[in-house]
Amino acid sequence: MTDWEVQQVYRAIGYRSSALPGLPFDERAAVIPNDGGRVLDLDGDPLPGTFVTGWIKRGPVGLIGHTKSDAAETVGHLLAETQRTASARAPEDVDAYFAERDVDVVTHTGWERLDAHEIALGAPQERVRVKVATRAEMLRAASMLEG
Repeated sequence: MTDWEVQQVYRAIGYRSSALPGLPFDERAAVIPNDGGRVLDLDGDPLPGTFVTGWIKRGPVGLIGHTKSDAAETVGHLLAETQRTASARAPEDVDAYFAERDVDVVTHTGWERLDAHEIALGAPQERVRVKVATRAEMLRAASMLEG
């Protein structure tokens, strides 16, 4: 037995992903088939504009550092595919796209305020922050902070 003085311990358990509607899924590996994050159809051809990262990309293995580098790889492919058309998208058009689909989003200002809110939650406990854990909580906090 070895004793180590530590300040934090993290338990990391691989999460077995589930299929998502409309996308191919490899049940055995628990991943959406992909090449560097670009989603592949059942014939192995890329699905334009469709990307994955995290455990649904690599399976229930690896550490936080692995998923961070996976995300960087995926974003690199996403940017390579979309950069030439990105300037054609006005911010108002992006907002309208999400609004038409009833998707709640947080603006950059909302994110900055949410960040400040999490830091304030941590202060009484002498922690750097207390993360707002669920998407619903994040959206609620961001909308309260923006409003």
